[in-house]
Amino acid sequence: MPGASAPTASEVPVYPPPQHGEPEVPAFPPPRQGEAGAAPSPADVPPAGTSSESLRPDRLLRTRRRPPVGGWRRAVFNLTGGLIHLQDSKAERHRQELVERIRQPVAAGHFRVAVMSLKGGVGKTTTTIGLGATLAHHRGDRVIAVDANPDRGTLSEKLRVESPATVRHLLNDRAGIWRYADVRSYTSQAPSRLEVLASDRDPAISEAFNADDYRAVAQILERFYSIAITDCGTGMLHSAMSAILDMSDQIVLVSPVTVDGARSASATLDWLQAHGHQDLAASAVVVLSAVKNPRRSAVNLNELKDHFTKRCRAVIGVPFDPHLEQGSEVDLDLLRTATRDMYLEVGATIADRFGPGAAS
Repeated sequence: MPGASAPTASEVPVYPPPQHGEPEVPAFPPPRQGEAGAAPSPADVPPAGTSSESLRPDRLLRTRRRPPVGGWRRAVFNLTGGLIHLQDSKAERHRQELVERIRQPVAAGHFRVAVMSLKGGVGKTTTTIGLGATLAHHRGDRVIAVDANPDRGTLSEKLRVESPATVRHLLNDRAGIWRYADVRSYTSQAPSRLEVLASDRDPAISEAFNADDYRAVAQILERFYSIAITDCGTGMLHSAMSAILDMSDQIVLVSPVTVDGARSASATLDWLQAHGHQDLAASAVVVLSAVKNPRRSAVNLNELKDHFTKRCRAVIGVPFDPHLEQGSEVDLDLLRTATRDMYLEVGATIADRFGPGAAS
């Protein structure tokens, strides 16, 4: 410091030179206890369990278990104020496992599903809505269903229409699509949070929806949605189908429980394998729609399932449901429990391919 006198020779510490093999002594003595750079003394260290890090949730919060989902187990839980906590039923635990599978993140950021059938009136559009609504209801990201039927599409008839816009309007205005809010003005949303992009209802005045159009729409949607489900037309050779198959990660093949319907579904797999889509055929999920009591059916359901199990990844039967038979808006809450459970099975089976490398 200015004005400070220099230390005299007697005040400067003198150390003897180190002998051979001895460590060199530092030029200055180590800091004293309590000085900067010194190791803390035991008195400076807080006793164990008294630091802020010890205030962990697992120590402060009482263990709280999720109450039973419903039924008499939930009633017992409520009546006893939670003192009696019965485990969920086996069926409910299975539902929760399916929901956890459905909630897997989409590793690639976007996943495309094509719902197909060579026959009309077999429940293809209903399957699209049921699958899409199930995924949207149980996930936190965005799911959209697209009507790619070259004829009069009926996808928008399965929910309350919010926007009169169609996929053609979106294509014509695609230069101005920059945000999710821009796309949302062209879609309608169901209570499940599933969004639908409709097609033109009058094929007489609509323009042909070709492969380039589908690619353009798919590239727009992949920027704002995690999952896109395409409701395909009934033909394999219509103009948009080549692009749909080229861009799809998964196909869902819908078949009725009839001889001619099953043959058409199997012929679809033959066509896919013969035209360079062997992977899509092998990983396909077959949905047998409107399955009634097998004992009363003339078709051997086990034989039918066995046939498709040998050719595809999974076969799932969705039971007959009066709500779906109405042919109007689909509401998951109005479906029978068995029907909702089967859509959970379909959704979880699809979601098994959301992980990294699963869809390749």
